[in-house]
Amino acid sequence: MTQTFDLILSGGELVNQDGRGQRDIGVIGDTIAAIGDLSRASAGERIDCRGLTILPGVIDSQVHFREPGPVHKEDLETGSRGAVLGGVTAVFEMPNTNPLTTGEAELADKVSRARNRMHCDFAFWVGGTHENVADIPHLERLPGAAGIKVFMGSSTGSLLVEDDAGVSRILGATRRRAAFHSEDEYRLNERKPLRVTGDPNSHHVWRDVTAALQCTQRLVRIAREQRALIHVLHISTGEEIEFLAAHKDIASAEVTPHHLTLSSDDYAHLGTKLQMNPPVRETHHRDRIWQGVADGVADILGSDHAPHTLEEKAKPYPESPSGMTGVQTLVPVMLDHVAAGRLTLERFVDMSSAGPARLFGIARKGRVAVGYDADFTVVDLKRQETITDQWIASRAGWTPYHGKQVTGWPVGTFVRGAKVMWQGEIVTPSQGAAVRFHAAL
Repeated sequence: MTQTFDLILSGGELVNQDGRGQRDIGVIGDTIAAIGDLSRASAGERIDCRGLTILPGVIDSQVHFREPGPVHKEDLETGSRGAVLGGVTAVFEMPNTNPLTTGEAELADKVSRARNRMHCDFAFWVGGTHENVADIPHLERLPGAAGIKVFMGSSTGSLLVEDDAGVSRILGATRRRAAFHSEDEYRLNERKPLRVTGDPNSHHVWRDVTAALQCTQRLVRIAREQRALIHVLHISTGEEIEFLAAHKDIASAEVTPHHLTLSSDDYAHLGTKLQMNPPVRETHHRDRIWQGVADGVADILGSDHAPHTLEEKAKPYPESPSGMTGVQTLVPVMLDHVAAGRLTLERFVDMSSAGPARLFGIARKGRVAVGYDADFTVVDLKRQETITDQWIASRAGWTPYHGKQVTGWPVGTFVRGAKVMWQGEIVTPSQGAAVRFHAAL
């Protein structure tokens, strides 16, 4: 009897957790139903993927989409539009919105705003604070919750838990892996006089290596005391990579495309567009972070997409806000590194899909397998393109990679069986849904 599917991706090379090879993929509804030779099967739609590579849907677990709040620079629709145009099928959005995502009502509001309006699937980090510690066991298990996020150093927004006692209470309440912005607030305050007005290159002098390393060392000590799992976001220093290598039993690490691609040398032409927290640093830190990728110390990639308008970024440093767009450029920038031989495609897959699913307990995503969500990022590994501001869907309308030529490009984004993006066009109305997680302890 002839097999019948709603969708077949045929003739492409599948890169998955079990290796790579030419395999067809059959989809029924929102679910992967078959993998193998489906040349004799019938389908409502058959897409010829010859010459293309099919990856498990890319998951970006750190984005700031600004809604509710300053939606003049981004909202859930525009941010997710950029995500799917860049090949990203699911995002975890951060809690430093207005109002802050620190309670059940605020989380439910975000989920309501996102459902069937975002183009990709979604979850939302809940901010951990001194005030909501007692609620954390409930908050981290709510539908649509990615887990608890804590800012130990002040960044964008007003969430801040800088003291050891506060962090300890939060980690004592968590059961899921909690995520941290790890910069020592006390040291940042001490070093503020080192900021040079009009010189964004002084940003990484102010927010120095010690501020990052010292905070990460404190965080690991507290996590051990509380027997908690932690996730250290946007590693920016070689010292942190080397320190975390000895603590992989409790600490996972995220690295970003901008810390792997740019360096403090780029302040000369990017100015405040390069300004991020934690900062982009000297090339020797970039090289050591790459070594952390090669050694497996770095677990996953996250874009830290944090848009601001060009007018806001044009303010003289340090009045200029920290942040840049990144969700739409994550895949092409990292595929360009694959083309250059800096990492394998299999390692990219592990860091962008299987890794997030493993760390955060995501259900039915992270690999191409029967019974899993039909999320695919289809790429052309040989296609050469130039990234431009005009391509960026974010309301901010710019990228630090403007003019960068890359080899490797996203050509298709499938979310739970729906062809959302194909060849640079949004082809299906938004139908984003909350990411599901395995039951927390």
